[in-house]
Amino acid sequence: MDETERDRAKRLAGESAADAVADGAVVGLGTGSTAAYAIDRLGERATEGLDVQGVPTSYQARERARAAGIELTSLNERAPTVAIDGADQVAGGQLLKGGGAAHVREKIVDDAADRLVIVVDPSKETERLDQPVPVAVLSAARRPVAEAIETLGGEPTLRSAAHKDGPVVTDDGALVFDCLFGPIERPGDLAAELDSIPGVIGHGLFVDAADEVRIGRQKDITVREP
Repeated sequence: MDETERDRAKRLAGESAADAVADGAVVGLGTGSTAAYAIDRLGERATEGLDVQGVPTSYQARERARAAGIELTSLNERAPTVAIDGADQVAGGQLLKGGGAAHVREKIVDDAADRLVIVVDPSKETERLDQPVPVAVLSAARRPVAEAIETLGGEPTLRSAAHKDGPVVTDDGALVFDCLFGPIERPGDLAAELDSIPGVIGHGLFVDAADEVRIGRQKDITVREP
């Protein structure tokens, strides 16, 4: 099957970030299709002799890294030198993540890294975050969390699993609400309000988190520092 224009853009973004990783680095391994290209390229470089260890952010990232031949470690053993991760939307330095329901672990690993590099294709760029915000919640707190989100002006929808009956359950055993707020004028304020709700484990707003954004295009990449 021929590579689509969007897939090529994703691959260029992911591979360029992996090519910038220095020898001896510990790399936070993001989840998603663009981050997967970075993992594959890191595996190629490891085969060529690069000394690198990876800290995966999900089961998916862990299995991809193992298949690529990347030595794995954990936050309890090593702090990441850099994290390479994707995003569902990028508005300057503001990110919306969680399409793969791995945003809680991604935020932990990304925050622990000395530097966070976001890799995306041009379709993820936007002037303002406006997609539903994924919110991971303890199952026992499903109703009160939904009510609190509605009080904030959001419309929470429990995410359903694609290939089975029932809701999506994260690697950490949480449920996920996709919460529509419309255009988000103040991501930092909304992030703080969501963080304050008892029962919320984490959400997909990454405020002023990115140190660098790499946007893959047809033949090259654009590198931005928000």
